[in-house]
Amino acid sequence: MADDAERAELRRRVYGTGDLAALPVFAGGFINFGYWRDVDLTGGLTVDQRVATQEALYDVVLDALPARAGDRVLEVGSGHGLGALRVVRREPALVRGVDVVPEQVARAAEGVDDPRVAFVRGAAHDLPFPDSSFDAVLSVEAAQHFEDVAGFARESARVLVPGGRFALTTFLARDADAGPRLAALLRTFATGLDLAHPVDAVLDHLRAAGFAGVTARAIGEHVWRGLDRWLELGPEPDRWDRNFLRAADQGLLDYYLVTARKPAGSVA
Repeated sequence: MADDAERAELRRRVYGTGDLAALPVFAGGFINFGYWRDVDLTGGLTVDQRVATQEALYDVVLDALPARAGDRVLEVGSGHGLGALRVVRREPALVRGVDVVPEQVARAAEGVDDPRVAFVRGAAHDLPFPDSSFDAVLSVEAAQHFEDVAGFARESARVLVPGGRFALTTFLARDADAGPRLAALLRTFATGLDLAHPVDAVLDHLRAAGFAGVTARAIGEHVWRGLDRWLELGPEPDRWDRNFLRAADQGLLDYYLVTARKPAGSVA
């Protein structure tokens, strides 16, 4: 696998100069696999349905936080900023998005026109905000790229107020030995674009950072088959992406909703 610098450059090419969101697999500017629970997969699928699944994944996270009116909300890995617009429907006091790819920050700033919303460049393990700046932190399908999940957990705890809420969703390895087998199945793991973070290690990092009520719920039953059906019907039905379903069926990974809270009496 490539080293840290090579992986960072790869992500910059994929998300920056390459703009992954423009690919048909994503559609509409979001960059996530979608939450397909309410979609009929037996017939054809439309772009509008695909976009709706990506919005639905944000709603799953926002309901789990939960996101409330008046909250100060941070999204880590904000991409084009469309997720921030989903947050705005909850009437927050403000939303901040942080992304390590400068092109993504520029696209989000250009595409989102709401005085409550702003985007900055920063890394998940070194968030550019003061202590106790936010009531809620979320991340949607970004943590599989984070080189330092422990640092992300610590920084999330630091920028949250006591009693603050945390939620992320992404695909994670089922166990610590899954990495080589995932790399054999999926090009994104072979190149290091995605990292095989074990779900139990992610939960341990959150607990070590001081979070309480740390839970993980597998939601892959509403992700993998819908994504695979979309790929099957797409312009490149034999793409490597379809191995995500195979990896899930083999028990190598799953898609998780992870939630936690910062204890009310804690300090940064």
